[in-house]
Amino acid sequence: MTLRRTRALHHLLLIAFSVLMMYPVIWWVGASLKDAPELSLPTLWPSKPHWENYIEGWKFSSEYTFGHFFANTLLMEAANVVGGVLTAAAVAFGFARLNFPLRGFWFSVMLLTLMLPGQVTIVPQYILYNHFGFVDSYVPLVLPHFFGGGAFFIFLIVQFIRGIPRELDDAAKIDGASVYGIFARVVFPLVKPALVTVAIFTFIWSWDDFFAQVLYLSSVGKFTVGLALRMFIDQFEIAWGKLLAMSLLSVVPSVILFFFAQKHFVEGIATTGLKG
Repeated sequence: MTLRRTRALHHLLLIAFSVLMMYPVIWWVGASLKDAPELSLPTLWPSKPHWENYIEGWKFSSEYTFGHFFANTLLMEAANVVGGVLTAAAVAFGFARLNFPLRGFWFSVMLLTLMLPGQVTIVPQYILYNHFGFVDSYVPLVLPHFFGGGAFFIFLIVQFIRGIPRELDDAAKIDGASVYGIFARVVFPLVKPALVTVAIFTFIWSWDDFFAQVLYLSSVGKFTVGLALRMFIDQFEIAWGKLLAMSLLSVVPSVILFFFAQKHFVEGIATTGLKG
């Protein structure tokens, strides 16, 4: 009986903490269904739900619907995820498996870039992209992901690859596999948990990278979800109902991605730090 009470108490505590953690989301949902005057009231749920906040927010304007900005963002994210995963895996394979001059030195240099504040590179990057005419396009937002995806992701995959026995590489060589074959047929499939982790982080970080989007995009037709949300705020008023409704929808893709990939994500985080 004591064991049952202990388990029941544990479950009650977990439920209580879950409700506590979910409270901001519940408030967010309720606030997205309120009108402007009711938002100032300390109530969790509106007296009368205003579903038109979602309808009018999705319509956005006579020229564009909010779906247009979702499509822009999702296409950009697809390119970022593919480029980041493939190039980070390729670079990590080189550091983890290939022997080349100054490999340790260049790996250390790559890790040192993690300590470089992003603000330092903003001006030279903008000047470079502007010189080539890439401003007001998705190139500055996508191109960096096709050059390794970032030092953190490379390091993450390197640690995972180091835990894969080299005997598998030797067996593949005996079967006549080249370096590219070993990477594509042996190593790449075995680092799936780390690749899923990279994909999730790439998606979420680039989705939330409002600064880069506002810096490089100026045409409304090319706006992402983040920039579209900003347009609900003008000089004189804020369309809180539409803003809260569309901002709630904007987190749905990230939640769906994590929900379907959480098993591999947790495995990648848990095992990567133990390799080496």
